[in-house]
Amino acid sequence: MLVLGIDPGLRITGYGLVEFRSDRVFLIEGGVVRSEAKDSMTNRVGAIFNGIDEVIKEFKPDVMAMEEIYSHIKHPKTAIIMAQARGAILAAAFQSGLDVTSYPATTIKSSLTGNGRAKKEQLREMVFRMLHCTGKLEPVDTYDALAAALCHINQHTGMFVS
Repeated sequence: MLVLGIDPGLRITGYGLVEFRSDRVFLIEGGVVRSEAKDSMTNRVGAIFNGIDEVIKEFKPDVMAMEEIYSHIKHPKTAIIMAQARGAILAAAFQSGLDVTSYPATTIKSSLTGNGRAKKEQLREMVFRMLHCTGKLEPVDTYDALAAALCHINQHTGMFVS
């Protein structure tokens, strides 16, 4: 099973591909898709769509796992911005016939660390260890995308902490 994990963002969308085979996980690829803040919203959403579409076409994942939109009453604009990025990502998945599963951030954290309120640093350390990384992954948005992919694998195999 090849899982494409996504950390949606309008400025930076992280992506990570993790393969599960023989009861092990393997890091295949990780990176980001960027949009320029100076560009129109149409061009920014288009850049995200094109970037994710390119990743899907190149790697042909079996499924996509993505963090759900987190909204807080103090920051409603953040949810709206995230929704636009997610729309571009979902459109790319739809165009390719790729199934998408969304997970709350607390589920992703709990799945990998056993604590739904784990700090980002703790989550990133677990991703680093689980994938046997030999160097830091940059930018950090990649870790969050890989965490979504690992969460999906855990939800379907029970491989990690739950």
